[in-house]
Amino acid sequence: MSDLMRWFDTRRSPIDMIEKLFEGEAGTTGIRVEEVVEGNTLVVRAELPGIDPEKDVDVTISDGFLEIKAQRQEKTEHKDKNTYRSEFRYGSFSRRLPVPEGVREEDVTASYKDGVLEVRTPVPENPPATSGKKIPIIRG
Repeated sequence: MSDLMRWFDTRRSPIDMIEKLFEGEAGTTGIRVEEVVEGNTLVVRAELPGIDPEKDVDVTISDGFLEIKAQRQEKTEHKDKNTYRSEFRYGSFSRRLPVPEGVREEDVTASYKDGVLEVRTPVPENPPATSGKKIPIIRG
């Protein structure tokens, strides 16, 4: 079976096909996020439906990055008079986003509601100054 035919497999739900179209195969291991600055606060919202945030989600700040890691385990069963169907989904997802220089781990807060994880951190007013250094180019 060709890759194209496998992609259009009729056993896939229309939602799965649309997700593949917009995200590509790599989208199955990523987390969709929205980043906005509200006043002086960076707000990151991540779609994590069907996940228990206390057990299945880790949020960390290190080396200038916010990292969100999540695991999902879902199982559905459909029983009829003459049929039985079981389906499961599982996997790990992660997303790593840069944060403004000077963000401190102790200032970051996270909350979860209606399948959306929201991470908030104040944006430092006076980030530490970084001096740019010109790198010489050597002709070879």
